[in-house]
Amino acid sequence: MSRSIHARGTLAALATATALLVTAVPVSASAHTAGDAPAIAAAPAAGSSRAELLSQASVQSTALAQQLGLDSQEKLVAKDVVKDANGTTHLRYERTYGGLPVLGGDLIVHQAANGTVKSVDRASTASLSGVSTTPALAAPKAQAAALAQESGSNVAVAPRLVVWLGDSTPKLAWETVITGKQQDGTPSRLHVVTDSSTGSVLSRIEGIETDTGNGLFVGTVPLTTTASGSTFQLKDGTRGGQYTTDMNNGTSGNGTLFTNSSTTWGNGTVSNRQSAAVDAQYGTAMTWDFYKNTFGRSGIRNDGVGAYNRVHYDSNYTNAFWDDSCFCMTYGDGASNTHPLTEIDVAGHEMTHGVTAATANLTYSGESGGLNEATSDILGTMVEFYANLPSDTPDYLIGELINLNGNGTPLRYMDQPSKDGSSADYWSSTVGNLDVHYSSGVANHFFYLLSEGSGAKTVNGVNYNSPTANGITVTGIGRDKAAAIWYRALSTYFTSSTNYAAARTATLSAATDLYGAGSAEYNAVATAWAGVKVGSLPTGGVTVTNPGNQTTALNGAVNLQLTATGGTGALTWTATGLPAGLSISSGGLITGTATTAGTYNVTATAKDTAGKTGTTSFTWTVSTGGGGTCTGGGQLLGNAGFETGTAAPWTTSTGVVDNSSSEAAHSGSWKAWMNGYGSAHTDTVSQTVTIPAGCKATFSFWLHIDTAETGSTAYDKLTVTANGTSLATYSNVNAATGYVQRSFDLSSYAGQTVTLKFTGTEDSSLQTSFVIDDTALNVG
Repeated sequence: MSRSIHARGTLAALATATALLVTAVPVSASAHTAGDAPAIAAAPAAGSSRAELLSQASVQSTALAQQLGLDSQEKLVAKDVVKDANGTTHLRYERTYGGLPVLGGDLIVHQAANGTVKSVDRASTASLSGVSTTPALAAPKAQAAALAQESGSNVAVAPRLVVWLGDSTPKLAWETVITGKQQDGTPSRLHVVTDSSTGSVLSRIEGIETDTGNGLFVGTVPLTTTASGSTFQLKDGTRGGQYTTDMNNGTSGNGTLFTNSSTTWGNGTVSNRQSAAVDAQYGTAMTWDFYKNTFGRSGIRNDGVGAYNRVHYDSNYTNAFWDDSCFCMTYGDGASNTHPLTEIDVAGHEMTHGVTAATANLTYSGESGGLNEATSDILGTMVEFYANLPSDTPDYLIGELINLNGNGTPLRYMDQPSKDGSSADYWSSTVGNLDVHYSSGVANHFFYLLSEGSGAKTVNGVNYNSPTANGITVTGIGRDKAAAIWYRALSTYFTSSTNYAAARTATLSAATDLYGAGSAEYNAVATAWAGVKVGSLPTGGVTVTNPGNQTTALNGAVNLQLTATGGTGALTWTATGLPAGLSISSGGLITGTATTAGTYNVTATAKDTAGKTGTTSFTWTVSTGGGGTCTGGGQLLGNAGFETGTAAPWTTSTGVVDNSSSEAAHSGSWKAWMNGYGSAHTDTVSQTVTIPAGCKATFSFWLHIDTAETGSTAYDKLTVTANGTSLATYSNVNAATGYVQRSFDLSSYAGQTVTLKFTGTEDSSLQTSFVIDDTALNVG
């Protein structure tokens, strides 16, 4: 059984293909449903249930068109449906006018469970009433104008009449698709839109969006292949039949399926042609698994169909690209045919272009084009973190192993995009004029800040120092939550024309859906956008979480982290009434040794950078102990931080003691990760100890709760008991960004043997992870 963060069950208008270095986008949009955001809804299942959702959207289309006040000649064509657990649906439609496709006319209807329209997001608000459907210029003139855009090009798709909504004034136009080659050898599939009255070119958008076993980059990894007689095919029947072919340095056709006489593929060297194929096949598998286990998305189009890879494309071709028209990834071999571009974040990047095409279909130019590229960088990076390969340590660098710059530097830096010499760190009114690979820097920077926060830090051995506009302090919420918010915005709120201002609104809506309005995550989204000059800082107040009344033995050590939500920028903490010997740091950590017995009335205050404050009060009892002479004091629990990497002397259910990067330990590398499967599951952790007579005893542990559940209902629960008596129960409702220390007075068990036990129970959907670390049973 697999476990992952925010999983259920386990863990634009012009865009069709994509690449890492150049530019490209598809014009036609296919009608496939998209996956749902974690923590909100189950992804529509493949098959009848998925088809039923689209069918229901189609049935409603006529009534919705009337309700939205569309012209009588306009029709809505269902493209995508996302249904939340509470019954809310998000219906994505393309439009036609007089039977003609409307390019840039897509919209999303957000509908309550009772069918009431809550809101509508439109790519354009322009009215189509009165637009003529009779062209003044015939198709041959449009075709000639299109061919004039690229020398040596050929017509791939003859001109078709469309209504162009790329600007505020709708126009009848011709769309022609021509093919050829871009300057670096990448295939070209150019969509040229020309005015049907004047013949002038309204838009030219590239349809190939370029980017940059024993594999060259992935190392030795498991592969799922297909047996065929006495040979094996590099084809994965468990992931939609995705496969990898050898182009033999050609540029046309689908290539030859890789086969082998054994189940050992490649040897990790460039000279073995299978090595690059291993990289590509494994990258495709990890991208499939990431989307499936994180967002419940079954394949790129969410239809259960796997994409395929073409490796060894052309000679000395230094690029890689996704092409939606063939539903395939293509990799060149780089300079001298010895540097294949098959790194895993490149695979994740390119295939995410396909996800974008199947959802928002962000137009590949201007600010929406930058968001298109950034989406691939963001979610491609998440694929790299998901795979967590020793040979390719996850980081916030794009294409760091393929060395396209020739000096060992990556293509892009998410923490400070301008380090590549071309990308934008911050939004400006001219950022949309940049190449989309460079305007993407604004969103990449936002995502890094939202994940990790501002300032200097080291992640997986890589040093980062992310600056912000006006020195704004950003506190990260973790990459898993940041990715959940971005994917939710992409699949539910982005349209083909979304720009940076609209992306801010969409991600705030996504954060509200996932974590609540005014939540710490919501405020972090607003703060991170302000850090890249998109919008202003959040204006909400500060809410301090009450840690509960505390009890500490005389001369006992204390380590209690206070938490708060809301506010602007970083919080500064103060406290009054603390027991003698204790103090609070500016970050809200109370530490020290309690030196004087008594009961203290404590008030803790958190202040934000705008001067707003929040407070909470609780009592703190410092006790002299159990009334007798205490012998054998100290910390009694064995393997208290789980750092042995095994359970003993704890007794646990299978797989609980864990050191994966998906959930960080409070300290060290190991912790007890309970539940997190998104299915009915129970985990237990227990240890039996004897508390000496006459001793004051305090049981404490650090707890982090991460959940995909929303609302105020406790679906998944963690119960803490001592000899079967409940000490506390926590649930998905208590989820928080970081760890919180919990403490209990067990002095009444002095002189007894006591079994301390954690029991985590999870229902049949939407994961909750209960992560426990740095336990202690201090007696004295």
